[in-house]
This record gives sequence, structure tokens and C-alpha cells, in this order.
Amino acid sequence: MSQPDDNFKLSITALRPPAVPSEETIIATARRLTESTSSWKQGKTYHKTVKTYQRPKGPDDGAPWHCRVSEHAAAEAMFDQMWDKLGKDKAVNEKEFIPEIKEVKKVKDLSPTASIWTLYYTFTPPVAPRVFTVLQVVHLDDASPRRKGMIVSIPIDLSGPGDEELAKLEAHGVRGRYVSVETLTELENGNTEWRMATSSTPGGSIPSFIVESTMASKVAQDVPHFMHWLHALPK
Repeated sequence: MSQPDDNFKLSITALRPPAVPSEETIIATARRLTESTSSWKQGKTYHKTVKTYQRPKGPDDGAPWHCRVSEHAAAEAMFDQMWDKLGKDKAVNEKEFIPEIKEVKKVKDLSPTASIWTLYYTFTPPVAPRVFTVLQVVHLDDASPRRKGMIVSIPIDLSGPGDEELAKLEAHGVRGRYVSVETLTELENGNTEWRMATSSTPGGSIPSFIVESTMASKVAQDVPHFMHWLHALPK
């Protein structure tokens, strides 16, 4: 990876692998974004406990941003349980609880905490399958009394020269792009907060207003899907 880049912005603009900034830059930028979500406009609450927020598209954004926040008591899921499935092999585990994901492949490890993945989604016809290729960077801060884990996903472009072998691992489909920051935070009351902010485009010819009108409910669905899957795992 290249040297830290103070001008780096999280957006749906896909990066070539050589242009990926340092992990320190990615995590610092993601931390600032997460902190900003507390000032975003609050939207609906789904499934009784999943709050949603949104931020309009800004000058550095390719699409609007959406955020969901949920708090989980230890009896429902502890920090360690959630981090084990979200902070490790996240794409592989997402395939198990997000119905639209049919195939995932690891494209390349860049470091012990940064890997490129490609995910193949299918949808109800006539919507064509989508391919999302992302770099996922994970960071666990366990130095403070209350731990915080972060998973950052940024879109990657493998169409350039030198990436031909990596591109062969991508499935065939319309190329979509998404960027996301997920954080798990241990709270003083013993609960775990799960916060996720994302911006995305499905690519193709789907009108953006249709996509945006359903984003809040779509991102909120991931919470009960994950919990149902987690609780069904062998003990």
C-alpha cells in the first residue's frame, strides 16, 4: 500500500490496487465518518430496535449515505461473538445470512488485516446479477477498557493493466460499487452497539431514486438476518 493520504475520501469511486492508501489512512478516515453519523438526519426505526440515519450526497460523494444503529444486550449477542463473525472472513459469513449473496471469493490478501474480496449478488428478475469487488480492512482497538472493532469496505477496480489474473476471479454481472464502515463498540452497560454507514450504487440502469427509497429498510434487514443466523449456529 502507498503512504498515508490526507486527501483520501470514502466514496463509491473504485480504486485500482496500487492507488489504495495505507491502512492507517483508511481507518482514520473511517473513524471520522463514523463519528459524523451522530449528526445525520434520523429516519425510520425498523424491527423495533434498528434506527436509521441518512446524509445527502455531498461534493465528495458519488451517492447519498445511509446509517443504521442497533444495540444488543449480552443475552442476545456478546461483543466477542459478533466480532468473530464480522471481523473475521466477513464476506464469507455474509453469504450465510444475506440471501442475495450467492458467491464470494477472496481475490488477494494485502496484509493480515486487509484483503480484496469479490461478491456475487442475485436479485429477482428482471434485475440482473451484480458483482461487487471490495477491499476489506479490519481494525480492533482493545487497548481501552471498552473495545471497538471496525471493518471498512472500499470499492476496488481490477480492470486495469497488471490486474488481469485477479480480474479472472470476478464473476460475470453488472458491476456495482459500495463503501461501508461497520463498528462494534462495547458500551458501559455491557451491551454492544453495532453501527454501519454505507454509500452505494448498483450500477446498470436502475434509477437512483428507486434504489435510495429502499436503502434504509434494506440495510436494517441485515441486523435480524445476522442475529437469526448467529443463534442458529452449532454451540
